[in-house]
Amino acid sequence: MKARNRLACLALISCGLLAHPPAFARQTTQDVVADEPASLPSAQELEASGAIIGRIIFAKQNVFDTSVPSENNALYRLANRWHIVTRDSTIKKQLLFRSGDRFSRRLLEESERILRQNSYLYDAKIMPVRYEDGVVDVRVWTRDLWTLLPGFSISRSGGENRTSVELSESNLVGLGVKVRLRYEDDVDRSATSFQYFDRNFRQTWWTAFLDFADASDGSTAHVIFSRPFYALDTRWSAGTTVFADEKEVSLYDLGVEAAEYNAETETHSAFWGWSAGLKQGWVTRWTTGIVYDDREFSAVPNGQLPSLVPEDRRLVYPFLGYELLEDDFEKASNRDQIERTEDFFMGARITARLGWASESFGSDRDALVYSMSATKSFGSIQREALFLSSSLSGRFEGGDSVNTRFDVSARFYNRITDKRLVFLTLEGTWGNDLDIDSLVELGGDTGLRGYPLRYQTGESKLLVTAEQRYFTDWYPFRLFRVGGAIFADVGRTWGENPVGGAPVGWLKDIGVGLRLGSTRSTGRDVVHIDIAFPLDGDPSIDDVQFLLESKRSF
Repeated sequence: MKARNRLACLALISCGLLAHPPAFARQTTQDVVADEPASLPSAQELEASGAIIGRIIFAKQNVFDTSVPSENNALYRLANRWHIVTRDSTIKKQLLFRSGDRFSRRLLEESERILRQNSYLYDAKIMPVRYEDGVVDVRVWTRDLWTLLPGFSISRSGGENRTSVELSESNLVGLGVKVRLRYEDDVDRSATSFQYFDRNFRQTWWTAFLDFADASDGSTAHVIFSRPFYALDTRWSAGTTVFADEKEVSLYDLGVEAAEYNAETETHSAFWGWSAGLKQGWVTRWTTGIVYDDREFSAVPNGQLPSLVPEDRRLVYPFLGYELLEDDFEKASNRDQIERTEDFFMGARITARLGWASESFGSDRDALVYSMSATKSFGSIQREALFLSSSLSGRFEGGDSVNTRFDVSARFYNRITDKRLVFLTLEGTWGNDLDIDSLVELGGDTGLRGYPLRYQTGESKLLVTAEQRYFTDWYPFRLFRVGGAIFADVGRTWGENPVGGAPVGWLKDIGVGLRLGSTRSTGRDVVHIDIAFPLDGDPSIDDVQFLLESKRSF
């Protein structure tokens, strides 16, 4: 989502079309404040006593809390009247417990995390509110966001602009369904797209996703129908994916287009997974399936740039996957979001997948296709925390390792005060014999904020970022939270760019930025307004880079 999300509610309400809401829009709950309940036995005591869950009370707050004087005005009351609050059935389906189940603190906390994943909810809290004769009543408190977003947006990064016009609804009639019609124009292409997304298709744990786009250089069709491992104790998963895409791809040198090719991708997959569930704080999962991955490349018809065409490849292979996951989560605020509950995975996770592509299956070569990853966290997000992750992927063909890529990342959070945080990141990639369509890029659109987009290209890269984050109490119109940052980026690439010269070495920038976190409109994006100053690079680079973009975190 772009910057217009932050003011979309006002724009919609003031457009003059909202004179009288339809009858069904008035069928909403009253605002409810998520106060802590009166004194009750602790969660540990309730579990030890074998308490049974009785009533499940849905306390659903509308977009604005009219019990707060600064939110009790005609404009915000009108917004509440027009907004359809999420239905009880939509929330109930995502809970991991039912009336009559034994009380489990873990299931309440995990249900909270599942609810907070929804873009149409600002927050969710689940707590016991009454206990008598071995029965405990539970309240599920949620606060809705404004989800109908017509609008126009402009963003800028790496010296290039992106504009879009769209109409989206992320909680269609309170069912949690997202539909979006969008036109977007950026440095690569212009495209019109339609998207449908339902995490709980027909009130089940199946996910349905449709995305169709017609672009100036091709088209895209993406369909997913799957039942994921939606909870730690989920015993099975299954699904299928269909993806077809045609587009023109440009290769860059020092932020300037230097070559191009046409890419046609067709990928289909189906999988089945099983698990014994959560055992002593750990989850083990196995997945098997089959993948069809066909990529054809050609010169761009009537192209304006030199052609550099990757080698075609078609891989058809069955695979076996493994995952080991630790049950360890913490929640905090003022880390990657502003005054909003954030869930952090603090445990260990290991994944691995092996597949064998054979000419007898329809592949154009014999190859062992592999990928693996590992993540681990140290410390506590309440004070200091270090998050480490790594991944390795590639293929073995004819005794050689090709398209080998090893990625590492580290994120460090040091909470100085409730309103001040030091944040450090390191991201590194080592590549060997990469496919041309898999080269790594570094620039204003990939973290090196003082430089044009795709400024450096190679097979390996390193990027280090340091930020001092500030979280203020400024809450303009009670629509968005305000923060700020002082930052510095250092990075470079290694390996030859097939369309350019040798790497230019280390690049550095410094800058300052403003952050706007919406509290009323859908999504968890944070608007970034940055001014960055490059300290290296060639003379063609502007001395000041202005960036306006929307990101998933601070």
